[in-house]
Amino acid sequence: MARRIFITAVVIALAVPGLARLVSALKAQGLIYINPALVPHHHVAVVFGAGIHNGLPTPMLYDRVVAAVDLYRAGVVDKLLMSGDNSTIDYNEPEVMRRTALNLGVPNRDIVLDYAGRNTYATCYRAGAIFGLRDAILVTQRFHLDRALMTCNQMGIRAIGLVADRRPYGASGWWSNLREVPATLNAMVDLYVIKPLPVMGEQIVIK
Repeated sequence: MARRIFITAVVIALAVPGLARLVSALKAQGLIYINPALVPHHHVAVVFGAGIHNGLPTPMLYDRVVAAVDLYRAGVVDKLLMSGDNSTIDYNEPEVMRRTALNLGVPNRDIVLDYAGRNTYATCYRAGAIFGLRDAILVTQRFHLDRALMTCNQMGIRAIGLVADRRPYGASGWWSNLREVPATLNAMVDLYVIKPLPVMGEQIVIK
């Protein structure tokens, strides 16, 4: 009996995160674009942080910024909201994202920085509460888009997504895909149960 209970518990522990991932994928159907030229116009694209190293963006983060810049160049978006972690003085994702976009030709006036986007939940929450977004294009890798779209849409932001994958990401990509399963379940707990309040501040409506 004890063995059967143990096996049942293991099966449930494995199945529930997988089910959450499936639900998020179903919610994202029809909302994801691969070609920037086919994306309908929105005022703002939200670019999610993805790590920096020695003051430079990781390959995933660089590709997210490049994909967002492609939208900007195509006239699909007017502003780029760079949202990332700046929880310590030595770690500033949004600033690195800004410099990258500037180097790719985006004028500084069209770049907005969110220094408290420490995770997907915080970025989506603050996009609405701080920056006044009611719709947006989310720019991130394919593995992350389902959760990002589910989170932002649940928070009242009518969001679609652009896939930012520009290359294979090796072990980092494999780990990110694996991590996304429990991360999606955690996102659902935050969205529907806990509803935590992220770091807030003065409202900065993007015009």
